[in-house]
Amino acid sequence: MQHVKIPQDRIGVLIGSGGETMREIESAAEVRLDIDSENGSVAVETVGDPVLGLKGPDIVRAIGRGFAPEDALALLDDELMMFDIVDIDTASRNANDMKRQKGRLIGENGRTRELMEELSGASVVIYGSTLAIIGTPEQVDVVRTAAEMLLDGAPHGAVYSFLEEKHNELKRQGLEYHRFPGSGTEEQA
Repeated sequence: MQHVKIPQDRIGVLIGSGGETMREIESAAEVRLDIDSENGSVAVETVGDPVLGLKGPDIVRAIGRGFAPEDALALLDDELMMFDIVDIDTASRNANDMKRQKGRLIGENGRTRELMEELSGASVVIYGSTLAIIGTPEQVDVVRTAAEMLLDGAPHGAVYSFLEEKHNELKRQGLEYHRFPGSGTEEQA
């Protein structure tokens, strides 16, 4: 059994209307979820296929980090799909710097986040103090690198060039569109 902590405001999304989302996750990932809505703690117990069950905690974490349940469930679509988090807070000196860093990752009218998605094929969500990614290992690596470049102060143009280069590289390798439908949501900086 694994324990995952998610923000209070995401518990309702995890449970869903009448418990529908929770039951869907339990059925698809062959896990049992025990949700403590008081503190946001979720116990994830594998009750079926252990390989599927390993994805259960990541599905819960992904929903907790702002992904829609259907996007988080895409982690089950392919054994190569993975979930990763970039902690914006660790790259920030204070609250104002955190806001500025989030703004750099989101971009004007969300354009930088959109380009990360479009050019990598991954799904990207910026929520709270994190940037979360769902995709193949190659896609996740591209987004993580682009995000770290921005957090380290690289100009947006340099990051966009990097994303274009990686997009073309993934395309040549036949890996560029392993993308699932749906686009990440984002919180305004």
